[in-house]
Amino acid sequence: MSSSPDRVLVTGGAGFVGSHAAAYYDDRGSKVTVLDNLSRVDTLETADESRNTAAYNWNYLEEEHPDVELLEGDIRDYDRLEEVVEGHNAVVHTAGQVAVTASIQDPRTDFEVNAQGTFNVLEAARTAESDPAVVIASTNKVYGDNVNAIPVREADSRYWYDDSEFEDGIPESLSIDDCEHTPYGVSKLTADLYVQDYAERNEVDAAAFRMSCIYGTRQFGNEDQGWVAHFALSTLRDEPLTIFGDGKQVRDVLYVEDLIRAYDAFLSDPEEKPAVYNIGGGTENTTSLIEFLDLLEEKTGKRSEITFDDWREGDQKVYVSDISRARDELNWVPNVDFEEGIDRFIEWYEEY
Repeated sequence: MSSSPDRVLVTGGAGFVGSHAAAYYDDRGSKVTVLDNLSRVDTLETADESRNTAAYNWNYLEEEHPDVELLEGDIRDYDRLEEVVEGHNAVVHTAGQVAVTASIQDPRTDFEVNAQGTFNVLEAARTAESDPAVVIASTNKVYGDNVNAIPVREADSRYWYDDSEFEDGIPESLSIDDCEHTPYGVSKLTADLYVQDYAERNEVDAAAFRMSCIYGTRQFGNEDQGWVAHFALSTLRDEPLTIFGDGKQVRDVLYVEDLIRAYDAFLSDPEEKPAVYNIGGGTENTTSLIEFLDLLEEKTGKRSEITFDDWREGDQKVYVSDISRARDELNWVPNVDFEEGIDRFIEWYEEY
């Protein structure tokens, strides 16, 4: 079995996923560099200082992982990025504009960060003498509204696919064409396609991981992004919640450390691997919003006051990842089931 890369750059390393990647590799003895512009709380309309993921995780890495080199910088600054990438043999690219809502309000910034920023990362990797492999945090939103063209059936507390072709979830082969996407979906798809192109032409060993709902400790969700943490934090803090839609929408959920293990499985041995993976909890780890509120009530004895609002642009009634490619090609399966992951989140929150 190949070993983990020993010199790892994490873009967006003060973010939720990025900080877990930085900690993961530092724990394994790799030399880790984090690059982050610490902008998240300014770019998300519903984020506030009490949920400032970047500030919290920057401080966390400083205190708990003092060997990690922390650099403030922006992936849109190509000259700086080129300097930083050189010398690393792996890049975990998690920097990005993260919300559909923000992309609709400001599509130019969304494009510059997600599409051009990823292009910069790939170019810096291509020209670096250290020849790093690259993984990028892509999204299920690349499939756009085609997901909603799949028939669903309604049960008491959830929707589910009503087509046997999708009983294992959404495969990587689902069409990305002839549908509405939202600017966020388009910018992430652009990045995703560049990754595939650079990989196919052997310019960079690279893969896009099209993520479903990733959750875990040190995540401060809000209405726009990170709904599992948003629901959990709101419940624990006795804050009201708005559900857009009817609450029966279903997602597969993946604990963040399991995601990082999937990244590492690719980066440790990237040659002749596919460049695209749907990644999530799969059919074994699914929940609807209503079912999750029930689970939180069971665990905490609390339930937020709920109001309902209209479905939002880009929302999907059901999204569950078919994770068979990651299983077959990367020898990977999720280790942490949803209930255990939520126990860990609640325990972290109570300490925090």
